[in-house]
Amino acid sequence: MNRGPDERHGELGRATAWILVLVLLVVAGAVAAVRLLGSSSEPSAAATPSGSPASSPSPSPSRPRLSPSAATRTPAPPASPTGTTAPAVLRPRIVQDPIPLPQSRKDQMRAYAERHYGLDTYHLVNPRVVVEHFTAGSSYRGAWNTFASNAPDLGEEPGTCAHFVVDTDGTIYQLAPLTFMCRHTVGLNWTAFGIEMVGTSDAEILANPAQRASVEALTLWLMDRFHIQLRNVIGHNESLTSPYHQELDPEWQCQTHQDWNRADMDVLRGDLATMAHEASVPIGPPATPVTPDC
Repeated sequence: MNRGPDERHGELGRATAWILVLVLLVVAGAVAAVRLLGSSSEPSAAATPSGSPASSPSPSPSRPRLSPSAATRTPAPPASPTGTTAPAVLRPRIVQDPIPLPQSRKDQMRAYAERHYGLDTYHLVNPRVVVEHFTAGSSYRGAWNTFASNAPDLGEEPGTCAHFVVDTDGTIYQLAPLTFMCRHTVGLNWTAFGIEMVGTSDAEILANPAQRASVEALTLWLMDRFHIQLRNVIGHNESLTSPYHQELDPEWQCQTHQDWNRADMDVLRGDLATMAHEASVPIGPPATPVTPDC
């Protein structure tokens, strides 16, 4: 039997509707399956013990949780290349002006150390003392020339020298490496840095603010860098009372100089004690001077 156009359009519409219903059913089933799989991969509150809340997720390992004070804590001092804590005292400005130290002078210093200390070396190893001096002259260049000349002193070579000279304007000059044993204080050269100050008296230097400040800054830096205690920062005139004084030659065992006596050194040490406290540099126990047998 032939169907009219309206009847054929009606059947086509009903077929399309059924197809749409089937598609919707398939999509709904797929969504339900995805939700079911997702819920089975996460623990729910019902899976925790009775009365216990579900545990919160752990923080991401890439963002550790900070304590309230950690965000404002002052960073630790940077480590030095050797892995130790950086020095508390900054190195003062030092002008390098080395005196000649040829191998011949090093050999002379080695022989001197053997005669007077029983040491077969010209190296300054583990220094424990700083000795303060004045040059008894009026110019830095005059002091440099004296130390560079390597002229015999007390009839012996090598000549005298100091590691540093501080000029009247406060300029600090370094004349010798800190690893070289300079001849500046009988009985202590084996373990002491020598600091010379251009001038002719303790009082003259104490009255010069620029020179005094530079001497103290240099001394504090050496104390901090080499862990030298304040009681071992001495004047040349105090050399015989140092516990580090050693002299094998009987004729030299009581030899010392007038520069930087105890009273004037107490002024410098008082300044250094204040500076060390402000910089958190340990100064060690009070001095216990040795009574010389002289």
